[in-house]
Amino acid sequence: MRALALDVGTRTIGLALSDPDGILASPWETLRRRGEAADVTELLRRIDDREVRQVVVGLPLELDGREGRRARRVRQLIDALAQALRERSGEPVAIDTWDERFSSAEADRALRHVDMSRAQRRDKIDAVAAQIILQGWLDLRRAPEAMA
Repeated sequence: MRALALDVGTRTIGLALSDPDGILASPWETLRRRGEAADVTELLRRIDDREVRQVVVGLPLELDGREGRRARRVRQLIDALAQALRERSGEPVAIDTWDERFSSAEADRALRHVDMSRAQRRDKIDAVAAQIILQGWLDLRRAPEAMA
């Protein structure tokens, strides 16, 4: 089962994709936001092109775990994407959320160890944050399997 993760920001959406077996997450690309309808159209195209069956969306919770203004904006995109997925024909696609409070900071730390300029890191950080979100979700999903 291939999964897609989204790290949704105000200007960009970072994308990460799992391998077909749903074990390993890799950064994929960063989309420039162009409005909710255009964003959903682009996401649907990628979901269909890569035969994605699971979408994991990073939810930017407040430090105390509550959903603030940023999380509510992400939920609007989730709702629009879920509606578009229900309206289209094809295989069903599930949507989960994942606490992504520190994924961007973790992605920035990881990219600082790679030989690239600040501008190059800025272009990659959202996709790497999405990778961190997706790998956490994949690992948790497999955790009971590892304990057996």
